[in-house]
Amino acid sequence: MKQNRPTSGMDSSRRRWLQALTAAPVLAGAAAGPAPARAAVKTSARIVIAGSGLGGIAVANRLSRMLDGAKITIIDRKEEHNYQPGYTLVATGVWPVEKVRDRNADYQPAGVEWVKDMVAGFDPAANTVVTAGGQRIPYDFLVVATGVHLDFAQIEGMDVGAIGTDKAPGLASVYPSPQAAQATWAAMQAFTAKGGNAVMTLPATPLKCAGAPLKMSFMLRDRLLKAGTLGNSKISFQSALGNVFGVKVVNDNVLERWKSLGIDVEFSRKLAAIDIGARRATFVSPEGEKQEMPYDFIHVVPPMRAPDAVKNSELAWKEGPFAAGGWLEVDKSTLQHRRYPNVFGIGDINGTPRGKTAATVKKSAPLVAHNLVEVIAGRQADETFDGYTSCPLITREGSAMLIEFDYEGRLTPSLPMIEPLNDSFFAWLMKYRMLKPAYMAVLKGRV
Repeated sequence: MKQNRPTSGMDSSRRRWLQALTAAPVLAGAAAGPAPARAAVKTSARIVIAGSGLGGIAVANRLSRMLDGAKITIIDRKEEHNYQPGYTLVATGVWPVEKVRDRNADYQPAGVEWVKDMVAGFDPAANTVVTAGGQRIPYDFLVVATGVHLDFAQIEGMDVGAIGTDKAPGLASVYPSPQAAQATWAAMQAFTAKGGNAVMTLPATPLKCAGAPLKMSFMLRDRLLKAGTLGNSKISFQSALGNVFGVKVVNDNVLERWKSLGIDVEFSRKLAAIDIGARRATFVSPEGEKQEMPYDFIHVVPPMRAPDAVKNSELAWKEGPFAAGGWLEVDKSTLQHRRYPNVFGIGDINGTPRGKTAATVKKSAPLVAHNLVEVIAGRQADETFDGYTSCPLITREGSAMLIEFDYEGRLTPSLPMIEPLNDSFFAWLMKYRMLKPAYMAVLKGRV
């Protein structure tokens, strides 16, 4: 299948941007090495890490250097490691699918035990993890890095396996897997060749990479424009919330852009059902009113929650805004469990106000490793996290905004040459070329 690539010709202004980007190795992470190490803490502690995504492996790599004598165990059945921030690039024809697929075995530190099974439950009172295969694995300290559960089951009639197939013309979703992202690109190509009615969706739950539904909307319009079928098409964005992004200044900026681009937005409309054969989606209002919408292309963003192993355990929030999703009950500053001090959380599973992105892990993995080592040594967790999150928000091929913010929704730009609410070729280059090397450096525990 033909892949659309950014234009190879580059004017002098863009060359200067590239030179500036190349001169920022700390941002990219590719050239950064480990921070100066203190003497490893001697311990015989048993540490279990539940999950082998970015957070789990990044913490494992750090702990393997920071501790001397610890037994570290990673529990996860997945053999493949996926660069999930690249899914939108695959789903819009910018990258081939191979760029988001690696092997977990290549990044786990030497000496770590890998239990190739899925976590089925946690028994924190007994300091034990239970696997799907029936193993009971004891721990002295636990790091929960299970990620989220994509709850497609809440959408009646949804069939993830039908994405991008003849069985379900126009059905797309960037979230489930590399294969789904690739199939979404096939669906997008077929749609943009003719044009028609596109429906983009957003659920009401916390999301990993909350910018992905916005990126897909911007890029779909860009692909229609390039295909010459924009005039035959309509794009509508159906949000189950009262906004499209949780940071108000970003939300307002996007809505203003979409108004000028002709992308319609409707609020408080939850995707409840989809008839993939008839190509009709049913949305429900908070009052229970239903409305059917025909589509030629639909991007389905599933509601998200904690995996059952966490949701049904004593580790989950029992009250408050994060209880419904079963998210891990951690202190938002130290990422230490609020009731079980020998447990920490990393990544998407945490029940915190924000922070379900790879950039969040980049900043919080060193903190989790440090605080865990402090607790192992009999001290208090003393480093705090501000909720840093980053979203390179693609607005079209060759341009993006670099949005960075904290728990409070305050913009926290880290690069003086980038104005966060202005799109630029520089921010696009970061997303396209530099952020995967940065991700891999985090994965290896180097930054």
